[in-house]
Amino acid sequence: MNNENNGAPSPHVPHHNWMTRIVEVFLKGNLSVILILISLVAGGAALLITPREEDPQIIVPIADVLISMPGASAREVERQVSTRLEKLLYQIDGVEYVYSTSYPSMAMVTVRFYVGENREDSLFKVQSKIQANIDKAPPGVAGWVVRPVEIDDAPIVSLTLYSDQYSDYELRRMAEEMEIRLQAVKNAGRTYVVGGRSREISVHVSPSRMAGRGVTLSDAQRAIQAANASLPAGDMVQGDVDYTLQAGRFLTSAHDVGNLVVGVHDQRPVFLSEIADIKDGPAEPSTYTRIAFGPGSFTEGDLAAEEGGRQLPPGIERYKDYPSVTVAVAKRKGTNAVWVSEEVIKEAQTFAREALPEGVHLRVTRDNGKTADEKVNELVEALVVAILTVVILLAYTLGWREGLIIALAIPITFSFTLLLNYLLGYTINRVTLFALILSLGLVVDDPIVDVENIHRHFTKGGGNPFKAVIDAVNEVRPPIILATFAVIISFIPMFFITGMMGPYMAPMALNVPVAMLMSLFVAFTVTPWLSYHMLKSESDHAVRRPGDGPSPVEQEEFLFRLYRRIMHPLFESRRLRWTLLGGVLGLLVLAVLLVVFRLVPLKMLPFDNKNELQVVIDMPEGTTLESTEAATHALADYLVRVPEVTDVTTYAGASSPIDFNGLVRHYYLRQGPNVADIRFSLLGKKNRSQQSHAISLRLRNDLHRIADRCGANIKIVEIPPGPPVIATLVAEVYGGIGQPYDELTGAAKQVRGHMETMHGVVDVDDISVAPQVKLVYNIDRTKAALHGISAQEIAQSLQALTSGGIPSSLRIDNQVHPVLIRLQLPRADRTLQTRLEQLMVRGATGEGVFLSELGTFSEERIDQPIYHKNLTPVVYVFGDTAGLPPPEAVLALGSEVDKDPKLEGFQVNWSGEGEWDITLRAFRDLGIAFGVAVLGIYILLLYQTQSYILPAIQLIALPLSIIGIFPGFWLLNVIVGHTVGGWRDPVYFTATAMIGMIALAGIATRNSILLIEFVEVRKEEGHPLMDSLIEAGALRTRPIFLTSIAAMLGAWPITLDPIFSGLAWALIFGIIVSTMFTLVVVPVVYYMAYASKSTTLIG
Repeated sequence: MNNENNGAPSPHVPHHNWMTRIVEVFLKGNLSVILILISLVAGGAALLITPREEDPQIIVPIADVLISMPGASAREVERQVSTRLEKLLYQIDGVEYVYSTSYPSMAMVTVRFYVGENREDSLFKVQSKIQANIDKAPPGVAGWVVRPVEIDDAPIVSLTLYSDQYSDYELRRMAEEMEIRLQAVKNAGRTYVVGGRSREISVHVSPSRMAGRGVTLSDAQRAIQAANASLPAGDMVQGDVDYTLQAGRFLTSAHDVGNLVVGVHDQRPVFLSEIADIKDGPAEPSTYTRIAFGPGSFTEGDLAAEEGGRQLPPGIERYKDYPSVTVAVAKRKGTNAVWVSEEVIKEAQTFAREALPEGVHLRVTRDNGKTADEKVNELVEALVVAILTVVILLAYTLGWREGLIIALAIPITFSFTLLLNYLLGYTINRVTLFALILSLGLVVDDPIVDVENIHRHFTKGGGNPFKAVIDAVNEVRPPIILATFAVIISFIPMFFITGMMGPYMAPMALNVPVAMLMSLFVAFTVTPWLSYHMLKSESDHAVRRPGDGPSPVEQEEFLFRLYRRIMHPLFESRRLRWTLLGGVLGLLVLAVLLVVFRLVPLKMLPFDNKNELQVVIDMPEGTTLESTEAATHALADYLVRVPEVTDVTTYAGASSPIDFNGLVRHYYLRQGPNVADIRFSLLGKKNRSQQSHAISLRLRNDLHRIADRCGANIKIVEIPPGPPVIATLVAEVYGGIGQPYDELTGAAKQVRGHMETMHGVVDVDDISVAPQVKLVYNIDRTKAALHGISAQEIAQSLQALTSGGIPSSLRIDNQVHPVLIRLQLPRADRTLQTRLEQLMVRGATGEGVFLSELGTFSEERIDQPIYHKNLTPVVYVFGDTAGLPPPEAVLALGSEVDKDPKLEGFQVNWSGEGEWDITLRAFRDLGIAFGVAVLGIYILLLYQTQSYILPAIQLIALPLSIIGIFPGFWLLNVIVGHTVGGWRDPVYFTATAMIGMIALAGIATRNSILLIEFVEVRKEEGHPLMDSLIEAGALRTRPIFLTSIAAMLGAWPITLDPIFSGLAWALIFGIIVSTMFTLVVVPVVYYMAYASKSTTLIG
């Protein structure tokens, strides 16, 4: 096949002998074909087997330590429990923050390690530290639990059972059975049920009937515990048979419980059924969970509707709510979210067909696997569109053969990149794929320069095609290598971004440099081979007569004439040169002023376009569950009529299945009658005109009006596309040493007032609880001692009577969870103080004594919880923004707070938590990364050129790209920025746009290197400086334009992506300007720096 190559002379290039030999080996043999096949197979395999997820995994080891100290005040818990434990945990290496919350009778201490710390090691350190200091626990501590908090605890699938015929009690029992089935799915993680009432034996005692028969609550508890026993008693031989002896029988029904003898009165037994009403059935409701369907349900855009299931189930109507129970399923660490969710849903649908009765329906209310797959597929489509666009561009400008050669380099490069991505343990997520889309414009640069130069050498004609390829590759090899490593250096510093943004950006820091290295390898192996076999016909057909003068490229080409017409006056006129530089400097200052005067809004991360939104509801402490449910229903009734809404799921008294955002915000601790959650799903993105953020802005005012009417505090929560934070705005209020916590709370209220009066700051709240009255039973210790009754027995009896004592459970073998036996007063009697006073407690003499004789009830205020951060008392104030960039809000609020005389002596920190904290960290790290990248590129160029001035000239285009970026974002806001529901919805300059600036560092430098390197070569050949600059500009204009346009076209498909559109626009605007400056400003500055030296040398 390659006989024509035999004897082909190899050019002698002393500085690149071994590189030249590599090119020759690939040109002469079939290694290129083998490499292409291996790469495609490896890339296809990597694409199939690499786990997929929506976002990169962010490993932040967190553990909650829950400590119980019954009866202690919040202040006592803080001083004796929380502070001691904080000190111990803060000693552990790798710990970044220690938080604590001290409540009456309990404390929660949260320890958070640095991002990237090993989870198992971190948890072991926490456990070891606590066990090593267990002897220091103060008296009164009843116990503690260490609960690790992991990202994999967040469910990826939520399956909701609902019905118009069955109650939540029956749905709960069905859900528990389904939970067992789903736990068996391979790679399924934690599985739990939310909502519905469990089965229990309710024993509603009557204090008057107990007193009439001389029975106390303790008698009933002891009787149940003693009777519910069964033990193996050994073996017994009778005759020829060996019997196993079982002593006793467990309680198995409400009838068994009711027949228990709890005492003796008037010489006759007293049965439990005589002093209590016993019922086997649902427990008292502690939550209300319901689902309703909106206008978009069971339509084409309803993502939860099955194929063909576009009709409402029988008996189900839109806008009405129905009892529901949700089963939440998480996945194991490192598994493919797409595969796990598909298996879980498949198993659930099988269970629904086989086990659920008619009238019970199943709906998938969360499917993160499907969401991740859609995100991946969308970006793959964008990648394919970008590749096709670039190929068409290259085919049009260079020819179809040249376009095909360059196009083949793309799958080879990306295949090896994906393979390495898999081998290093990364997943396929939107950051990974976006890194590939971003690198598309960079990946084709090397082949473009290679092919364009080979094409130029072939069109000269008159030479050996083999030698022409070798000469062409050798000619551009130095600038290609230099430019490629310049791009790599610009991305490598992103590996060192700290905090939660580090793992989020890591796939980009890995994939772009790897793709560039693969592209460089392909440019020196496969591309020359393809060019030799596909383009050598052009060399055969090229005709060049010996008497011909300079080539057309040097004399007659349009670009040469145009470039000379632009640049020659600049080279000739010193005044024009300084005018040009002054104008550029003025534009640079103007661009920076756009940010200073807030015409370009800044934000850490853009808003995502999710198919789900959340409303978090807080009612004042002391609100009943029924009042909370009424407020939740009012909000849900509004949401269910919104045209884009498919379903609305409400959770009163409990938190909804959490996501990563809720995990960081500790939403899983939200339990109680005064809290609620609403999750509402939207039509698919292609079936609605507005993004989810715009919908939330549109609904915000109406939702707040309803909440105000119901006395509720609500927060509209959008799941962030990156690292979650406690809130967008977080003010930490600190005081002086020993300052009372009440004064801190008062200062926090003052800060909250500033936030509530600022337009654009919404969903303001703080951590203080509303004043709530508690009843305190004051024991007369003298009377109690005279009757031989301890304070502990009185307290335990009251606790059991109101909260419900659980002495035992039924022992039934067909139940998923134990059926508890709960003793307590009927709900109606628990609201009456007189009923509690009728409770009888047995004294030492055996006689019963009423509580009314042993003490009195009084009213007191509940204690405020006390918060610490890193051992320092703190009060948090939270807020969000609507239409107002968070940095602007923080700066304005900080200025107001600093001027407030009432806050003198207090420190208000805005950067401790919240988005501002991550913003400062990320932009600081990205800024440092940008600076390090520029310094690294300078050092690389310094080593290559052995000149201090030349690298600086090649880097001139870097800061000038700002002239394109900031005005470009300002122009975007003028064109597409709009108002929704009275709130601004601007186009933000985000961290992703900052990454675009870092990418531009490599691209702009690359173009400068290609230009200046050619100038240096022409100067060495003896050409005059001005002619060298004009010729280099003319010859390099086409490849520079092609690589720049290819990078812009590669970014164009993702301008519609809500997350990465900022990066795409930054690239597009920056490339346009930096390319122009590379071709005009860089040669001018070079001429100004070297013209006098050149004249001296000539002279």
